[in-house]
Amino acid sequence: MTRVSKIFLLSMLVCSLFMVGCKSKQVSPYTSTGTNRPEGSLAGGFQEGQITEEMRPGYDSEYGPATEGLDATGTAGTGSLFSNADAQSDAYKREHGRSSPEMKPIYFDFDQSVVRADQIPSMEHNGAYLQNNPRRNVVVEGNTDHRGTNEYNLALGERRAFSARNYLVELGVAESRIRTISYGEERPLFTGQNESDYAYNRRADFVLE
Repeated sequence: MTRVSKIFLLSMLVCSLFMVGCKSKQVSPYTSTGTNRPEGSLAGGFQEGQITEEMRPGYDSEYGPATEGLDATGTAGTGSLFSNADAQSDAYKREHGRSSPEMKPIYFDFDQSVVRADQIPSMEHNGAYLQNNPRRNVVVEGNTDHRGTNEYNLALGERRAFSARNYLVELGVAESRIRTISYGEERPLFTGQNESDYAYNRRADFVLE
């Protein structure tokens, strides 16, 4: 046998051995109790291979952020019994204004900023809630109907917010927990041109923070 033939046969033998060594490695099938879990699977208490994400409160993994209600903070409020449709109804607006569901709005006479006697129970309700929930703060929002100039109504809304704030302080709520803002005539709850709509727009709302 010539030297060239020997080299050729040797080369073929080496290639054959290399191909045998490169044969696919057999991997045991995945089992829930085995040690070869795929990356990302969770052990104990969860469906295998399922990755879960902790959602922030008010967020639904299928539908996204919770429906926004009338609360100016952008939340419908914890434990609210009202659906979004209810929260947009005239009956809900008359009872809650734009206050947080846990709070109650108060209403004012025309061109007045004094808390009326018939609104005291609502103020006492709001004061009691804040005293029982010392970690919550509140924004008092003053509103007016559209009659009068914009500047006058902003000042009137401010006086109404201050009046409500001072009443809360008298009830024992720390002044540092209360902020005020006036919207004047800029955010009417009702847009009709009648006394009933005007009366519900002359309002202070209480929005929890």
